[in-house]
Amino acid sequence: MAPPTTTRRNLLPIVAFAGGAALVAGAAAMMLVDNGPGAPAPSLIGGPFKLTGGDGKDVTQDDLKGEPSLVFFGYTHCPDVCPTTLFEISEILRKLKAGGKARGVFVTVDPERDTPAIMKDYLSSFDDRIIGLSGDRADIDKVLKEYRVYSKKQPGTGDDYTMDHSAIVYLMDKQMRFVNALNLANPDAAAREIERWM
Repeated sequence: MAPPTTTRRNLLPIVAFAGGAALVAGAAAMMLVDNGPGAPAPSLIGGPFKLTGGDGKDVTQDDLKGEPSLVFFGYTHCPDVCPTTLFEISEILRKLKAGGKARGVFVTVDPERDTPAIMKDYLSSFDDRIIGLSGDRADIDKVLKEYRVYSKKQPGTGDDYTMDHSAIVYLMDKQMRFVNALNLANPDAAAREIERWM
């Protein structure tokens, strides 16, 4: 016999609560997945890509595995934030303990102007462990989405323009898994943080 209407109404909140609790438990279990000893917590930041290095050769996420990477997005026509950040990354890389290996990865948000050759020339003013990556607009947009990077073209005078963009430096471990946003304010502390993931 079917339960009375009032009983069915009383059961609905209980069923809804149980279902919600199961979903929360499932989400929590996914967040607590163990990637192995010393691995960073799971993150939605990062992902596979194929871009072009300064030598014209393809560079993929797998090519960058083996040492920690400081990934930064910007563009060569940037008036202040990008050169300042690249200088700070250079200083941090120089502070790493002897033999410590890490690299900087500068990905353009302006591939229409930043060809691989221009990126290579621009980065010659900074630490030689910083590589530049460019590509076509579709490939760049894919990486921007994977790294949750904001970027927007802002018209200037005539054909000139600037690019608004987020300025986070992503610390990735040796497997190109996101660790955290690196704080550049204290270069010594930043260098010690990188060394933890070598």
